[in-house]
Amino acid sequence: MRCPICREATDVAFKPFCSKRCADIDLNRWLTGVYAVPVKEEEDEDGTRPSDGIEERNE
Repeated sequence: MRCPICREATDVAFKPFCSKRCADIDLNRWLTGVYAVPVKEEEDEDGTRPSDGIEERNE
């Protein structure tokens, strides 16, 4: 198995990475939004997107 960051052989201690450095690089990519899981916005029964919990006031 190869490290997904640098393609070196993996180390059992850091699997699936070869080192702590590559594991940290991968973690940073997740935390900064480089990697993202795609999602589909859902709609309510009436065909509109659900609100984010903030309601607008008409005053």
